[in-house]
Amino acid sequence: MFGLKTLFHAAGCVSRPLLITDLEADPIAQFNLWLAKGKRAGLPEPTAMALATVGADGVPSQRMVLLKHISKESGVMFYTNYGSQKAREIDAHPSASVLFHQHVLQRQIRITGTTERATREESEAYFKTRPRDSQLGAWASKQSEELPDRDTFEARFKEVKKRFEGQDIPCPEFWGGYRLIPSRFEFWQGRAFRLHDRFVYTPEGAGWKITRLYP
Repeated sequence: MFGLKTLFHAAGCVSRPLLITDLEADPIAQFNLWLAKGKRAGLPEPTAMALATVGADGVPSQRMVLLKHISKESGVMFYTNYGSQKAREIDAHPSASVLFHQHVLQRQIRITGTTERATREESEAYFKTRPRDSQLGAWASKQSEELPDRDTFEARFKEVKKRFEGQDIPCPEFWGGYRLIPSRFEFWQGRAFRLHDRFVYTPEGAGWKITRLYP
């Protein structure tokens, strides 16, 4: 069985430096290259990202969500219950950031920007692609509200399942997408002895400026 050090060397992440000439001019293109490599490396959930938001009290919070789409037009897309803590915080303070950690590849990607709700058409189109039980779960969960016990949740799921038996499940009005519109990308690659490589993309004119940072 391979140890992590062996995997790091096999992936070429310790011995080979990351140069500015290796990077795509478009940060989304660069992101997609690293995401594809993460998938090929067998990462268990390559689209998982830590979403950081700030509450009305100024206290930050984080949680893992799944990237569903990324493009210049749509931004970084994810979906949730609009009554959840993350949604309430986003609606109050639209600035947010996400972090992708590719542990085996010794890489991480940070994306910072502002958020806005997806259109209803986008949310409904994605909802239709979800497994049926996930659709039912969206209806059953009062996300982030106090739950007295597990039995209550399972009873709600059974009630919703019975309600929609034999019919298509509509997208709840209280559920939908958000897009993070990027204003900053950071790509970090681990190196031996903490001599890491770190690059940041910031807007410049119609494109992006790439700057190397001390790690």
